Amino acid sequence: MKIKLIKKADYPGTEKFAANFEIGKTGEICVAIGGDGTFIKASKEFDGPILPIRSKEKGSIGYYSDLSIDDIDYAISMLKRREYFIERLGNKIELTYKGRKMYPVNEVVMNNTTTEVSFKVYSSDGRKKEEVYPFVMSGDGVLVTSSVGSTAYNKSAGGPIILNPDVLCITFLNVDGPYSNPIVVGADKIIEIEVRKSKGILSYDGTKLGVMAEGDTFSVRLSKKPIRVVRFSKRREDFGAKLERIIQSRMQK
Repeated sequence: MKIKLIKKADYPGTEKFAANFEIGKTGEICVAIGGDGTFIKASKEFDGPILPIRSKEKGSIGYYSDLSIDDIDYAISMLKRREYFIERLGNKIELTYKGRKMYPVNEVVMNNTTTEVSFKVYSSDGRKKEEVYPFVMSGDGVLVTSSVGSTAYNKSAGGPIILNPDVLCITFLNVDGPYSNPIVVGADKIIEIEVRKSKGILSYDGTKLGVMAEGDTFSVRLSKKPIRVVRFSKRREDFGAKLERIIQSRMQK
């Protein structure tokens, strides 16, 4: 079996993959060793299924991994016997800004600059454009995520953890108004954000795209690009165990 190997550091034991598999720039699967940042990196570089293995570094969550770095021998054995299955975790986000299309994994964020930014939120089905909220929102900005990124910035901003892979969530960042709860929309919707006053900094997965001025817009929808992971039936970590790990990592900080 040929695999692609992405790792945050040269952790002890990771050399075993090179001893058991052909390592290349492509492969049947990608083994991503590290935290959630390493998983995002792998998702951007590799379109096939990913086996995430979490490291033991302090503060590293590895939310999408069922295995830790102590399970390397088990992972190698199961891969060699091909005793695994592929699970669709969700889809990448399709971000359109100034005619460019990008495919974030975690989230799209518009933050304010020195003062609060005012913006309007719309949705459409590709034909009819409608208001999601009847008023102009003003505050620190807005974040749009899918289920894949819901446990990252979205959760820290008070957004929900999403278990449905076929929705998008709009989470408002410290905005004024009678209604500021997150809004969940279906995969058939296109979300459009228009700046109405002041300026906003548009970013995705921590990458800054540019400064948005009054009248500028960006749109977000679920793409058709799946994010798939390698799973082992006898080493499935349920949602409760993953959530416990997140809480413990926050307590360590």
